[in-house]
Amino acid sequence: METDVSSVKSIVFRSAMTRVCAKELFSCDTKVTEIFEKMRSVSLEGIIEGEESFAVRIKRIRESASHLAGGELERKLGELILNKRRGTKVNLRSPQKTFFGILTDNRFVFGLKIGEVSPKLFVERRPRKRPFFHPAAMPAKLARCMVNLAQPKVGELVIDPFCGTASMLIEAGLIGCRVVGFDVKHRMVKGSLQNLLCYGVKPEGIAVADARHLPAAKADCIVTDPPYGRSATTLGWSTQQIMRDFLSTVEDRLPKGRRLCTASPKSIGVGKMGEELGFKHVESHVVPIHRSLTREIAVFERT
Repeated sequence: METDVSSVKSIVFRSAMTRVCAKELFSCDTKVTEIFEKMRSVSLEGIIEGEESFAVRIKRIRESASHLAGGELERKLGELILNKRRGTKVNLRSPQKTFFGILTDNRFVFGLKIGEVSPKLFVERRPRKRPFFHPAAMPAKLARCMVNLAQPKVGELVIDPFCGTASMLIEAGLIGCRVVGFDVKHRMVKGSLQNLLCYGVKPEGIAVADARHLPAAKADCIVTDPPYGRSATTLGWSTQQIMRDFLSTVEDRLPKGRRLCTASPKSIGVGKMGEELGFKHVESHVVPIHRSLTREIAVFERT
């Protein structure tokens, strides 16, 4: 990705699934000779200076490139860096600079780490850590991912029509969005407000309301996780009927070109349902939860 290095600040601030951001130095096939040839030819001027310490870390995607030994690759690349920049030194515990490589089945990407997303913050916001808990609550990392898929900008209004325990609203609020939530159950609305205030998020509004008849005129985007599963309350309606009724009434709440991101059981086919109701289906992602539930995270755009 060719972009300004300063954009990494925004990525680190918002990302959920990203762990490391790096400035690419080279990429090549997963052949030892080609990797070392590329390393010898790359310039490290302005990347690492004399007397700075460094470490080399290699990660592989699943079991890819099994013919390469990660530890040996780290050692050899470290030697090449030492040879190219005299005066530098290896420090595996607290390096000033970290060179980072990714191995895939047929590609090796190598660069200087310039940003890292700590998973600890998402763990600290997991459902059981919140003041108000419900077993159907969505994990913070997945909620942040869904907010990002809806593409709200700082200061824009994000609505969650099935706010539950406020998973989506917390994550949207923490990246600088204005948030409004609704839920059909008074207990959930009260609990959502409790959770939001715990993380310093002050909603524009939060109220008891039926998602099929929202008391809200417009939103910049909608992010939601409607009720389904054994521990969710659907007031006697099937999840499929709830989703169909919701999607058929919510379109006019979004400006053209803006997004809605929703989760639902894969079995109901929400992607196709949304298309039938006039939305543009941008993408879907399948997330296995347990033996009886696989989520479909669907992203729609108003046409």
